[in-house]
Amino acid sequence: MKKTPDKILLSPRVTEKGAYLGEVGVYIFNVAEGANKKDIAEAVHTIFKVWPQKIRIARIPRKLVLTRGTNRTGMTAGGKKAYVYLKKGDTIEIV
Repeated sequence: MKKTPDKILLSPRVTEKGAYLGEVGVYIFNVAEGANKKDIAEAVHTIFKVWPQKIRIARIPRKLVLTRGTNRTGMTAGGKKAYVYLKKGDTIEIV
C-alpha cells in the first residue's frame, strides 16, 4: 500500500498543550503507526506547503480501562503522535 499524506497525518491533536505550543511554531498530529520522520515531513510539506525544521515522534501506550456502569474492562486505542517544529515565521492553519 502506498503511503499518501492523508494516510500518514491522521488528525491534529487539539489539546491545551498543543494550543500553547502552536504559539511558538510547534504543531502536534496523530500519525499512522508505520510512519517515520521522513514520511511525516513529506506529508506536512504536501498538505501545508511548509518544510518542518525538526520532528519528534512519541508513542501513545495502550491502557487498561474500566467502564463506569457495567464495570467491564477494555483497552484504549494507543497510537503515535508527532511534534512538528517549524521555522520562525512559518505557520499551519488548523481549522
